[in-house]
Amino acid sequence: MNLKGIHHVSAMTAKAKENYPFYTDILGLRLIKKTVNQDNPSVYHLFYGDEQGNPGTELTFFEIPHMAPNREGVSSISATSLRVPSNKALEFWMKRFDDYGVKHGEISERAGRLTLEFRDFETQRFFLVSDENDNGIKSGIPWDKSPVPTEFAITGLGPVQLTVRRTESTIRVLTDLLGFRLKNSFPSTIENQQPIMVFETGEGGSGAEIHLEERTDLKVQRLGRGGVHHVALRADNEDELYQWIEKINDARFQNSGFVDRFYFKSLYFREPNGILFEIATDGPGFTTDEELEHLGESLALPPFLEPKRADIESILEPLDTNR
Repeated sequence: MNLKGIHHVSAMTAKAKENYPFYTDILGLRLIKKTVNQDNPSVYHLFYGDEQGNPGTELTFFEIPHMAPNREGVSSISATSLRVPSNKALEFWMKRFDDYGVKHGEISERAGRLTLEFRDFETQRFFLVSDENDNGIKSGIPWDKSPVPTEFAITGLGPVQLTVRRTESTIRVLTDLLGFRLKNSFPSTIENQQPIMVFETGEGGSGAEIHLEERTDLKVQRLGRGGVHHVALRADNEDELYQWIEKINDARFQNSGFVDRFYFKSLYFREPNGILFEIATDGPGFTTDEELEHLGESLALPPFLEPKRADIESILEPLDTNR
């Protein structure tokens, strides 16, 4: 019962109409599902990913209009990385970010890989990470209609960074409960802070890592637009998910129990430092209700919301997905 790696990362946006062109036109990701927050269907939940919407490639956004900016701090998912095929791809992205006015840093080494930090239009923190020497879990399939050339395209999610004030309890959750193993560490760029620890699961590699940062100089994060809500980890199937539910109950963590998200089945729980984890199944997948070639073109609703379609569509501001 090993977790396979990162399933998806879900973040917050205040402006779906600006979020959509940034992630498709600039980053070249495919909108694989245009749906709503199942717990609040008056707002969008947008899913971006690779050509087929494979698990491990999904970056999702809950829209909360007028949401305040994220205040960075501890008890947070503080950085998300996106995989690209090579070191040369990072040079391509530096120029592309300059062309589009995207704020970015310089190419630098991080945990033995070359990376490029950048911020989206709501200042969410990202790293592009080169897969040139990666031998772990496979990346996704570039979208063939992407404005970014295939040889430089984003192919999935890389390591996710957690930032906490004290690491001990989070380490126990990662290793004793979730089965991650400590791989190595790398120096923090922040003066007088501890090295950042690298934990991996499954086949390892970029798509199966969590980086754990200890920061004693920060307040607790105030989640807002440009912040990350939760990170989901990959369970193979529903039977395995039920085993995880039993294991997390035995460990006496409060949790959601089984949740049917239609495109995958889930469990949510929060670890002692406040990080919200989801364990999600690889299937059924995003072609459950749309043909592969038409993913994300129209508003998709799970069956229990379909009777409310007219009301939902009357509230949502349309996205121009046919530009």
